[in-house]
Amino acid sequence: MKKSVVLIVFLIVLSACTKEPVNTKISGGVFGTFYEVTYHSEGNEKYNTQFDSLFAVINRSMSNYQPDSDISKLNRHEIDVVDDHFVNVFVGAKQIFKDTKGVFDPTIGILVNAWNFGSEKNLKPLDSVKVDSLMQYVGFNRLLLSGNTIRESYPRPYIDFNAIAKGYAVDVIGDFLVSKNIQNFMVNIGGELVTRGSNVESKKGWTVGIENPNYDGSQTFDKVFVLKDEAMATSGTYRKFKTDENGNKYAHIINTKTGYPTKTKILSASVITKNCMLADGYATALQAMGVEGVKQFMARHKELKGYIIFENENKEYESLGFNNFPE
Repeated sequence: MKKSVVLIVFLIVLSACTKEPVNTKISGGVFGTFYEVTYHSEGNEKYNTQFDSLFAVINRSMSNYQPDSDISKLNRHEIDVVDDHFVNVFVGAKQIFKDTKGVFDPTIGILVNAWNFGSEKNLKPLDSVKVDSLMQYVGFNRLLLSGNTIRESYPRPYIDFNAIAKGYAVDVIGDFLVSKNIQNFMVNIGGELVTRGSNVESKKGWTVGIENPNYDGSQTFDKVFVLKDEAMATSGTYRKFKTDENGNKYAHIINTKTGYPTKTKILSASVITKNCMLADGYATALQAMGVEGVKQFMARHKELKGYIIFENENKEYESLGFNNFPE
């Protein structure tokens, strides 16, 4: 009888020891979209409260939708000292601005608002005179950073980090998980991703996908692949656009040289690189370059993996991958 009890206890212990590891998944809404954090921790800790706190800090720093954020106060010329999160994004944005020769420019936000793609609504119709008058406020090169102080030349530019801040938030959550000694995770905010380690349930890297540019809102995938220890961001024009009286679609991405919505054949641009902040900004820039511009840019930047989906002359979808983008 004792042997039977010992055997049963042994089997229970053995069963507990061989139990398959499972992920913890936390999801919710943030920045006008969704977030989903999947990770494995031995103690199955839940970090909902910490995630919410980090999102709140980032919003207070860089949300153009919050009137009391640092960026809103800076744009109203009420402050010139910003927090470290703002500094990190400013430095990353300056790198992308220089690399793209101004195709990526966070000060284009004043035109984004004027075309009703941004945080502030414009009720007055735009004409060329108004666009030209607003372009005098565009120019990220006229903003300088000294410590945590922003120096501006006159007329002072309006800053909008929406094209890069979401990717930065992905990195912040990823860094938090690393600080908790979590080595296997994927952070996804509105399709912007960072991955580390493996998915313990599938025992391989993290499966991700690039959506087809479906204007009807349906979700199908152009490609699905495994992403491991890298970040990816995708910029698309097929969900946020305007149509003129001739049926031409205009992207929500504003041409930083003209102040007008981009007329681009590129419907989706994805970038894989070391962190999601840079991937986010570069993906936005690729969207605005045009197909030939992307080819030239990616040839000069082998550190970036890129993928675009575009409409050819026959109005058919084509795709191009660059620098060993996953098949």
